[in-house]
Amino acid sequence: MNIDIWLIILATIGSFFAGFIDAVVGGGGLIQVPLLFILFPTMPHTNIIATNRASSIAGTIVAARQYLKIIKINFRYVIIAGVLSGAASFLGTFVMKSIPTETFKTVLFFIIAVLAIYTIVKKQMGLVDTSDKVKHQALFFALIGITIGLYNGIIGPGTGTLLVFALVQFIGLNFLKGSAYAKIINAIADGSSLIAFLFQGAIIFSLALPMLLANMAGAYLGSKVAIQNGNKFIRVFFVIVMLLLLGRLAYDLYRN
Repeated sequence: MNIDIWLIILATIGSFFAGFIDAVVGGGGLIQVPLLFILFPTMPHTNIIATNRASSIAGTIVAARQYLKIIKINFRYVIIAGVLSGAASFLGTFVMKSIPTETFKTVLFFIIAVLAIYTIVKKQMGLVDTSDKVKHQALFFALIGITIGLYNGIIGPGTGTLLVFALVQFIGLNFLKGSAYAKIINAIADGSSLIAFLFQGAIIFSLALPMLLANMAGAYLGSKVAIQNGNKFIRVFFVIVMLLLLGRLAYDLYRN
């Protein structure tokens, strides 16, 4: 596929900011995917999600490495959630083709709206780690892995944000720990679905490769900022990002 160089440049700049946001609160795809829809309005949504996935996975790994330097992780739970999420994500990619693009955008809008409202109302959410009070954590991690994995494979963008939300709300992690756990689990799920996209030949490599490098740079910077500023900063950033994205998606849906 021949793509104008200026479109690649714009997508690459957007990928840097998406990597930064993804490293802080997850959901870089909520920036990157709408941008790709705008820049490439005739491109099938399967190609857009596949290209986004190929470019974002490296940034997720970079951010995970930064978090692992300071956050203690229970790798037993991460492996449970990651493996189940990866399997569900792989299967979900084959369902994606049957979903119309407009349906895809509408579902995305309502998911973000619910998360934004809930997070604003629950003002103390994610500020304190209460995970030691939660029983049957392995089961919760398994259920979160399967649910988020299916979403990741079928829809895609917003997986990181949903994963952070689930880990904070149902496991009781604070936002900093939730972001750390989410990065590792998300990297496993992304890797699995990426294999499926490779089999389908859905990735536009001329676009994905420069975006990948920019996403890595943004993820490195974003993880540094999140670690230095802590839970309150991440929570505020989380809400602001979702509200901005709601506005963007609402405009797209209204225009169409």
